Amino acid sequence: MSFLKETANPDEMSPLALAFVGDAVYSLYIREMLLRDANRPAGQLHKLSVQWVQASAQAKGMRKIMPLLNETEEAVFKRGRNAHPGHSPKHQSACDYHYATGFESLCGYLYLKEENERLSLLLSEVIQSFGDDEGAEKS
Repeated sequence: MSFLKETANPDEMSPLALAFVGDAVYSLYIREMLLRDANRPAGQLHKLSVQWVQASAQAKGMRKIMPLLNETEEAVFKRGRNAHPGHSPKHQSACDYHYATGFESLCGYLYLKEENERLSLLLSEVIQSFGDDEGAEKS
């Protein structure tokens, strides 16, 4: 789903531009998931969403879905992972931060390509990967 009728070609975008969009896409996905899970106060929803969208959680999810990626998706991820954002993470490891940037690049790419089913499948796998782990909590 794209809000605009005409979108730029994601194949021609920088990985950091894709990550810019992908960050919002993933955040919206998490917020919708949390809303569907239970009706909670906004402050509690925000606190829960932070657990899911922080770089360490994104990196963990990315590592879980790596075997599912096709060649193009893996290349997009690697371009994002290897991009140099011009600043260093404050509360995350550099490795997790780079993996998270690659993950966000992939989310942005699939969103802008309007590959919604594929994006939804991969994000579902990320969410399921936390089912038995202590990372992001679902409730």
